[in-house]
Amino acid sequence: MTSTVDHPSPAPGDHSRYSPLHDVHVAAGASFTDFAGWQMPVRYSSDLAEHHAVRGAAGLFDLSHMAEFSVSGADAGAFLDFALAGALSRIDLGQAKYSLLLAEHGGIIDDVVVYRTAEQSFLVVANASNRQPVAEALAARADGFTIEVTDVSDETALIAVQGPASRAILEDTTGLGIGGGSEALAGLRYYRALDATFEGLPVLLARTGYTGEDGFELYIAPDAAPALWAALTAAGEAHGLVPAGLASRDTLRLEAGMPLYGHELSLETLPAQAGVGRVPALAKADFVGRDAVEAGAPVDASVLVGLVAEGRRAARADYLVYPDDASTQPIGVVTSGALSPTLGHPIAMAAVDPRFAEPGLELSVDIRGKRLPFTTTTLPFYRRKKD
Repeated sequence: MTSTVDHPSPAPGDHSRYSPLHDVHVAAGASFTDFAGWQMPVRYSSDLAEHHAVRGAAGLFDLSHMAEFSVSGADAGAFLDFALAGALSRIDLGQAKYSLLLAEHGGIIDDVVVYRTAEQSFLVVANASNRQPVAEALAARADGFTIEVTDVSDETALIAVQGPASRAILEDTTGLGIGGGSEALAGLRYYRALDATFEGLPVLLARTGYTGEDGFELYIAPDAAPALWAALTAAGEAHGLVPAGLASRDTLRLEAGMPLYGHELSLETLPAQAGVGRVPALAKADFVGRDAVEAGAPVDASVLVGLVAEGRRAARADYLVYPDDASTQPIGVVTSGALSPTLGHPIAMAAVDPRFAEPGLELSVDIRGKRLPFTTTTLPFYRRKKD
């Protein structure tokens, strides 16, 4: 039995990486931030305007910094069942599934989305910051499987259209060819994908996203990304589409209660602690990290909760959580927090002592030296109204 894993040549030096859409963003007046070594747009106009555009109309995101791995071969499904926590061999052609790449001790190396692109082929989409750890873990787990794992990150650009107007925008996009046309697009279910084309080039078009809204993600060759971005922009003008950066993406995913690696998820966090305890498929055969998942976290290990408050002062990541105003011993820490643009009040996710995880409990958060009251709540904070 054979296995092969291809790796791209490392970029010389420690210079930042740039999206194939970088010049487009510069021309649009974007402000940039370093994200996992990439210079990515953090905003174009204002965080609030871009956030509200996604909730009310649509936003256009460049996600070309994400990492993608092709997994193919006779044992591709069996390999992913072993390498990842979910049951990937069971997903249908054109289906996507959220999963976790776990370490032996049960900690999370990364959270990923897996697409089945053919009977024996899958696409694994990982976080940009974890490209190397994911590549190394997949390589280490490939022995004994007849597969080929190829890092195709440098050959892939990713553009997302998110918001209630996203389907109408795709239908109006010149050059975007969808087999079955608007009916196929309308019938595409959440976490499903189909093959499309743009000006004759292949596109993987998926009804997925990270904002809590309806939306689509389009995978295409980097050289074609600027033309696709321009075509989407032109089609979206009549629908209220705006380019959106990482800042609004973060508040959108927070409102939707979606975890972010390095905040809610980490190598020190077991799935059950981070609200993703249902992802590991214990009914399948062995997988890396299974024993740790079955053993569970210590009884006093922190768990993820939602926090809400009145007023305007937001709890930010790393702020300490206390059981009340007078206690000197913290019982947790905020993992992500913001003043919710949609809801108009502070929201946060926090890792807290399980004794304080019940919804409706009054806690306090130290915000720059002042304890302010927060109440525990279930996640998500926001759910979109479905058609």
